[in-house]
Amino acid sequence: MLNTITEKTKMAFTIEEIAEQTTLSKAFLRLEIKRGKLKVKRFGRRVVVLYEDLRNYIDNGSDGGNLDNAGN
Repeated sequence: MLNTITEKTKMAFTIEEIAEQTTLSKAFLRLEIKRGKLKVKRFGRRVVVLYEDLRNYIDNGSDGGNLDNAGN
C-alpha cells in the first residue's frame, strides 16, 4: 500500500481538517466517533482519522442518528 501513496496524499486527518473540507461540523464528527461510525486512531491526546477510514465513512454515509433505522 505504501508503494502507491504519492507525496501529496495525506495518510491521516484531524477532526478540524475534515470539518473544514466538508459540510460536517466538528460536533457531528465527534458524535459519529462516539457512535463508532467513524473510526479514529489516538496518539496521546491527538485524534486522527486515517485516509482509508475517512473514505469508507464518506462512501458508506451515515444515518445521522436517525432513530427510524435503529436496530436494522
